[in-house]
Formats: sequence, structure tokens, C-alpha cells
Amino acid sequence: MWRYRERLSYFEKLKRSLYEILRDALEARLIKISLIDSYFNYIKNGVPYNFVNKKELKPRCKKMEKESELFNTFIVIFCEGVVSAQFKNYIRFFPYNSVVKKNLEYLANFSLHKDFHKDLRHFENPDFLNFFEKLLNVDYALLLQQDPTVKKKNRYSLTHFHVKIDWPIADAAEDLAKSLRYIQNNLYENGEKQARILQNKLFEYYGCHYTVGGRRTAGLISAQLLKKLDDISTVYVSSSESRALFRYSERGVSKFFLVKLPMKQIRSLARREGMTVKTFMSQYLYSAGNAHVGISEASYVYTEHSLPPKDGKLRKLEPAYNWLKLRAELLHPKIEEIGAKPIKYHWIYHT
Repeated sequence: MWRYRERLSYFEKLKRSLYEILRDALEARLIKISLIDSYFNYIKNGVPYNFVNKKELKPRCKKMEKESELFNTFIVIFCEGVVSAQFKNYIRFFPYNSVVKKNLEYLANFSLHKDFHKDLRHFENPDFLNFFEKLLNVDYALLLQQDPTVKKKNRYSLTHFHVKIDWPIADAAEDLAKSLRYIQNNLYENGEKQARILQNKLFEYYGCHYTVGGRRTAGLISAQLLKKLDDISTVYVSSSESRALFRYSERGVSKFFLVKLPMKQIRSLARREGMTVKTFMSQYLYSAGNAHVGISEASYVYTEHSLPPKDGKLRKLEPAYNWLKLRAELLHPKIEEIGAKPIKYHWIYHT
């Protein structure tokens, strides 16, 4: 289980700080690819973009949309340390899918292997994020972690592509239920009905309905598995069905999505933030025709029913109670506006 910053050595704190800085850079690029680039894919192809409905962002919502090739989808796993070999049966990373030239040559429609050199896979390389983005089109997941093959400490690299997630849902649900003290030994110790409910609750714990598709299922299962590591990790899942980017980290669950703001609301937000409408729009909104679109984030917090009991005793499962609740909503600045801050933006429960 990962440790809080207060329990780290000085050198471990430095590593944590580096990881968080790199994660911020990675996250900004992933938001752009998942949301902004996808939105303009729709615009370019003359297809209406279906914005996320408020209901979809409330815990336990089942509503989903059809998949679309215009939405950029992916799974990215970014670990603070090195994923132990003991997890290879569940997060499948091997020599054949490591990021080396001879493996990249087998990828269809991937010409970058001709110019590939081993330093390109390291986060510190100026061209890393461009190289990383080109590999996002490869199915399954990408794995970023400390590179165990180099002597330099705290060097983060894209080590594997085409990473399959094979941990069974039942095993993940059992692992979570044990940590929350709903079971002691195995998932079925209180009968099949409760086992099924606990598997459904696993999805709720990660902000999804249990009927979601394979990509989000793989993402949340990997997030649960990586809790076994001593270091923190972050899993990003871009989903066409939800038109959202999910982030699972030590901070909990967040969903990034696009919102369409009317002029009346734009004027109100600009006035509240002490800006002119022109400045607000230039810093926070992307425009296409008459539409003005912003990046919103909904972050969630766990309820007492999805936190380990303080007394550590076994407890009764109460399925009716929510395991997640909305913590905060933010409107993020445009990716290139690095001097602007996210602002409060209450929308989901606003009537």
C-alpha cells in the first residue's frame, strides 16, 4: 500500500515531487487528446458532438452513448515506481511488448520506428510527449514507470505498449471488499447474491455503472490492482461511451469532460472572476462557430461506506448507500494558458 508524503524520506519526497510534476504534464496532454482533439474531430467531420448530460456524472448512473471512432480512446498507466514482476499475469508487460525498435516495427501504420532511438522513450526527452501521443493509437494500454534498465535513478519512461489487463473482476471485487471489511476470506463467503452486489459496488467505487464497456472495466481493475504497490500510481481512461477522461489516483476519482457555456453564464463567470468577457473566453474557452466549450472536472470523494471502518471490524453490506459523492467541480483553463488557474464551476446539481 502506498504511503502518504509525510511518511516518506527526503529522497522519496523528491521522487514523489518529480512524479507529480511529470504527471501534470502528461495529464494536460491527455486532456487535450481525449477531449479537445476529439471535439474538433466531430466538428471537422460535420458530426454533432453529444455533450455529457448532468445525470451521467451523478454516482450510479447507467446512461451511456454509442461508441464513435471520432473520439480518441486509450488507457494509460503511470506508476511512481516499478511494477513488480509478480503482477505480470494480470498487467501483461513482457519483452515482446517493451518499447524498443524491433517491437515497434511490427505495428501497422506506425512509421516513427524508422527514427526511433531508445532515448525517445524517456520522459525527459523534449520529443517524448509527441512520441507518446503517436503510440496512443495502439490498442490496450500504455505503461509508464521508472525504467528498471537504466542506472539513473528517478528516470521515467514509456516502457511497454499493448499492455493487456487480465485480472478477474471477481478477484478485484474480493480485494476491495476485504480492505473495506465487508468480507474476511473470500468473495462468496456470504452467498452469491452478496458476491454479485460487491462486484457491482467495485464499479461504483470507481465512478462507473457495472454495465460499462471493456476499456473502463480494464482501467478500474488495474487501478485496484496497483493499490498493492508501495508507490502511488495513476490510471487514465478515455472513453467514447462516456465522452470523458477518467483519472484514478491516490486522490480518488475524477472525470474530465466538455461543457458548452451560454453567453449569459460566460458573462456571469467573467464578472465573478474579475475579468473581461474577452479575457475569460481567451483563457478558458474553445470556440467553434457559435459554440463556446470549456474543460470541466468533477472530482469525487468516498463515503463512510466505501472507507475502511475505524474499528477494523467486519461490517454488514448496505447496498442502498452510495459509495461515492461529488466533492468539487472545476472549470479548467485552456491547455496552453499555463498562467491561468482552475475556477469553481457548479453545474452538475445546479438547476
